[in-house]
Amino acid sequence: VRLMESGGGLVQPGESLRLSCAASGFTFRNYAMSWYRQAPGKERELVAIIYTDGTTTNYATSVRGRFTISRDNVKNTVYLQMNSLKPEDTAVYLCYARVLRNYWGQGTQVTVSS
Repeated sequence: VRLMESGGGLVQPGESLRLSCAASGFTFRNYAMSWYRQAPGKERELVAIIYTDGTTTNYATSVRGRFTISRDNVKNTVYLQMNSLKPEDTAVYLCYARVLRNYWGQGTQVTVSS
């Protein structure tokens, strides 16, 4: 199993970013996929999850209405569209899948600062 994130960067408050996580080594369409984030000095937190049907999703309260998770079962990729970014969204964002055990990507840094 391999999860590879991309799309992070430095943006100003109010701007947008789209993260991607390319998955391989397992039957992607059969597994729920999640995005987590970890800010310095804080615990890792679940940001969003999307289930195998591609339409059932759930979000952390802090991002609901601003972030959208989606998946492409042909490209084996999960996305996180992040709009109206705030400084408190600054973190390393990690892709996660549980395929018999927990698998994590290496993460992509998102920094929101003016």
